[in-house]
Amino acid sequence: MKLKNKVVVITGGNSGIGLGIAEEFKTEGALGAILGRDPETLEAAGKKLGENFLAVQGDLTKIDDIEKLYKETSEKFGNVDVLVVNAGVVKTEPLEAVDEASFDNMSNINFKGAFFTVQKALPHLNNGASVILVASIAQSKGFAGMSVYSATKAALRSLARTFSAELVGRGIRVNCISPGPIDTPIFDKSWPEEQVSEMKEGFKQMVPLKRMGLASEVAHAALFLASSDSSFILGEEIQVDGGMANL
Repeated sequence: MKLKNKVVVITGGNSGIGLGIAEEFKTEGALGAILGRDPETLEAAGKKLGENFLAVQGDLTKIDDIEKLYKETSEKFGNVDVLVVNAGVVKTEPLEAVDEASFDNMSNINFKGAFFTVQKALPHLNNGASVILVASIAQSKGFAGMSVYSATKAALRSLARTFSAELVGRGIRVNCISPGPIDTPIFDKSWPEEQVSEMKEGFKQMVPLKRMGLASEVAHAALFLASSDSSFILGEEIQVDGGMANL
């Protein structure tokens, strides 16, 4: 059990990739907390994970909610060994259609929220902790209609380097996972129902392996970065994308 008795915090842990990571970490002996905005999916995830996980409702755009997450986690489990910054939103819009509200929403959740999730964690992180930022291969490829989303994910790739440089004195490693198209509920949340099947099929054709990825496959990469198996790795990016960014 690679994470036995390790305290983990996972944002966006109520569904999709975040829940997949939480389940993988639980299997490996971890305990801790997940954060989610939607009360229904959060409750379901909390029941699935069991009593060793707190299900905390909160919004990463609100600093008070981030601080509440760490306060409740520390009070029940102690300081944090692994932080997974996974919560995010995606919206595809052509450049000329992006308005200020859409720009601010993606920036506030994907970039600002991620930044302060790590900053506010600092007093609660154990020395030698692992921080994992979930970005996207969209930060390294030019997808039409994804300018704002891609830029926010490129910001996370940058933070993996700069945070590592700032925190290496405490032995805290910050790394990044960049998933490709992963079959999760985010598709149903982000696009009209009639477009989802067509979009998924389009992504399958773009992936060299000709299929969508699974949340569990991203979770395996997260486990590697969370555990001592990656003890000599920091500021790095792992792409979990079926070869989409490279081939």
